[in-house]
Amino acid sequence: MTERIVSASGAPYDGHSRERMLESLARLGFTHVEPAFIVGYTEPFDETAFLPAEAEAWRRAMGAAGLACHAMSSHIDLGLDDAVEVFTGRMEFAAALGAKVIATNASAQAREAAFRRNIDSLLKRAERLGLVIALENPGDGSDNLINTAADGVALVAAYASPWLRLNYDAANTASHRPDFGDFAGDAVRALPASAHAHIKDVRRTDRGWFFTPVGEGTIGCVRLLSAVAALPDFPVSIELPLRLHRDPNARPVRQAEPVALETIENALARSLRTVREALAACG
Repeated sequence: MTERIVSASGAPYDGHSRERMLESLARLGFTHVEPAFIVGYTEPFDETAFLPAEAEAWRRAMGAAGLACHAMSSHIDLGLDDAVEVFTGRMEFAAALGAKVIATNASAQAREAAFRRNIDSLLKRAERLGLVIALENPGDGSDNLINTAADGVALVAAYASPWLRLNYDAANTASHRPDFGDFAGDAVRALPASAHAHIKDVRRTDRGWFFTPVGEGTIGCVRLLSAVAALPDFPVSIELPLRLHRDPNARPVRQAEPVALETIENALARSLRTVREALAACG
């Protein structure tokens, strides 16, 4: 049995350089980074971020830090008219980094027909690249094809493709469907249909949802990790977008200045310790 991959999302380092992020993650004891290209979560970018020269720059920087890439986040609505073209470029970029999983949203309910046309084309490309498309549940409260684990499990089952799985995020459910209640339990139900999972924690206040180190919020991450521990080699990623919170209407709010590196490292170190202890205790 190989060692379980525990990646760190690049989201907490929003506003810091790639090289500074990678050096920091290596120093904290991570072996894998999950690059994050998520509109509204990170610095603005366009499709030039996914050119071959950029992939080469990422490979060099990861190699210098001694880190590898198993998963990449690059969320779009796969029901959009240009989704096949845009997401194909992002998939090729992820594969060039060595990733085996690329996380994205599915689609708004209103674009279901277009999603189903597009995903057929994208799955052919995914097979060619050896890359799993992992659909992630959103956190913004909109009406999506995946609002809860049951939706995601049914959607993946309908295609029965090894190249289409879930990347479930229990903390997204907290803001997306706050009355649902059992967020960890919902994520556990998604695991059999998943290729990867985001481990993320959050607390709700009268100003919205604020992300916390893993185990210090209200999601029940240790319970989720107990279920993950029973799945040999199942990979996870710690996602901690500290520069971001969600307002009472679940809309993302990104603060003007980057979070201090010391704060990021402290939160990630606490999260990594919690994740490792939970997996070891239940493994």
